[in-house]
Amino acid sequence: MKWSEVCIHTTNEAIEPISNILHETGASGLVIEDPQDLIKVRDNVYGEIYDLDPNAYPEEGVRIKAYLPMNSFLGETVEQIKQAINNLLIYDIDLGKNHVSLSEVNEEEWATAWKKYYKPVKVSQKITITPTWEEYTPVSSDEIIIELDPGMAFGTGTHPTTVLSMQALETYLTSDDAVIDVGCGSGVLSIAAAKLGAKEVYAYDLDEIAVKSTQQNAKLNGLDNQIVVAQNNLLDHVNKQVNVIVSNILAEIIVRFVDDAWDNLVSDGLFITSGIIQNKKQLVKDKLTEQGFEIIAVNEMEDWISIVARKK
Repeated sequence: MKWSEVCIHTTNEAIEPISNILHETGASGLVIEDPQDLIKVRDNVYGEIYDLDPNAYPEEGVRIKAYLPMNSFLGETVEQIKQAINNLLIYDIDLGKNHVSLSEVNEEEWATAWKKYYKPVKVSQKITITPTWEEYTPVSSDEIIIELDPGMAFGTGTHPTTVLSMQALETYLTSDDAVIDVGCGSGVLSIAAAKLGAKEVYAYDLDEIAVKSTQQNAKLNGLDNQIVVAQNNLLDHVNKQVNVIVSNILAEIIVRFVDDAWDNLVSDGLFITSGIIQNKKQLVKDKLTEQGFEIIAVNEMEDWISIVARKK
């Protein structure tokens, strides 16, 4: 079978929203080529493991590659993708070069080539994420291993916004907490919460593909009975009292359900938000404090922000 590789040359800031657009248009497979990965100090306290080829990365910006089946609707689908990406300008998202190109690949090449980008990576003091096809031996007895099959859709959970969320969960989540994961994607945050001791996790996403991906990855980690996954728009019509809500979504989306997060948290419950770019930090902080939240932590990684707020 023939596939078309759609390549978008853009900015780091635009990775998350463009990835969401590609998922929503039915793209199978997602590869992110970010030259920043080549210059990061990998030999750090978390011992991240990478084996990257500099020739596979752009000199500036990032390339996001996704795969679409070659069919009669391909042209229309690509135009929809271009239009949706251009609409991100409404949210003041820097699209950089915003160059979209197409190339043809064979299924056999595509099915194996993308896996070379994913290696085991330790993202916090305890948590290591490893793709299912990679062998990994824990280096300590208390290390938490999360196995992920990206399903050629959602990556392996090592983007800074996801890492910040997991580090916050590790810091603040206590045993037997109840957790809601809003916009669960691959389910990596739900799995992290469960493995860190949460007694129950509710995972919601509007995207049907994300729901299936979370269900599959929960089962892969032996947590399908502990993580309840459902298709839902943010926290619409959700009425629970949990200890922690975690959400790795765009800032513009976070501010839309701050009141619902408040209503679904117990007293002293925590709202962990990520996916926030620098120039949207104040927008989210203002909305949280306006609702009555106390901001207890603001953490940064590269150009991304996570905020931890407590319901007072």
